[in-house]
Amino acid sequence: MEGAAEVPKVGKGGRKGGERKKAVTKSVKAGLTFPVGRMARYLKKGRYAERVGSGAPVYLAAVLEYLAAE
Repeated sequence: MEGAAEVPKVGKGGRKGGERKKAVTKSVKAGLTFPVGRMARYLKKGRYAERVGSGAPVYLAAVLEYLAAE
């Protein structure tokens, strides 16, 4: 197809490509030092429940961090 207009490279939702931002961990969002993502992985892997809520690993990490500080 000659004469076809060049389509600019645009990402999903009209975003342009470029530098990626540094990922913000769940621990940083919750203001904790204990790893929330790791707690979530262990809860899922340990088969404690069929499904694990998003707040459960945050709460668990907060409790463990508190107990470690005491």
